[in-house]
Amino acid sequence: MIRQSVIALLSATLLLCACQPDNWGGGETLGTLGGGAAGGLIGSQIGHGSGNAAATLTGVLLGGFVGNRLGSTVDESDRAAATKAEKRAYTAPVGQQITWNNPSNGNSGTIVPTRDGYDQNGAYCREFQQTIVVGGKQQQGYGKACQQPDGSWKIVQ
Repeated sequence: MIRQSVIALLSATLLLCACQPDNWGGGETLGTLGGGAAGGLIGSQIGHGSGNAAATLTGVLLGGFVGNRLGSTVDESDRAAATKAEKRAYTAPVGQQITWNNPSNGNSGTIVPTRDGYDQNGAYCREFQQTIVVGGKQQQGYGKACQQPDGSWKIVQ
């Protein structure tokens, strides 16, 4: 359960930034923030009683460090390819796998829309499954994005 939550959080962070390509910043920044958030979540689940705050802080620091190192391996070509695949996935048929890759460093990924529908406010939404391979390490995530009134997409889960 915790692992799925962490992976979903990291994928959502990646895709949320992909919605606004001008806001990517360096991969290190995104990795640090995502890793810190994931590490804090794990730490808060491990720590108990008075040790909970220390475990959470340790998780944030270690997760931020690891995320920073992983984020440095994602370059601008990766981000551009992932963003392009994400945009295609918003209109692709449910179940169709959208792929991206960067032959210069071997990083790649897939996005598969798994279900679509409308939320309680009438916004069109799509659930997705994502796989990302960076530096030979594969991560999977699940999420949900909804179309905003201005036509942009926002990760909501």
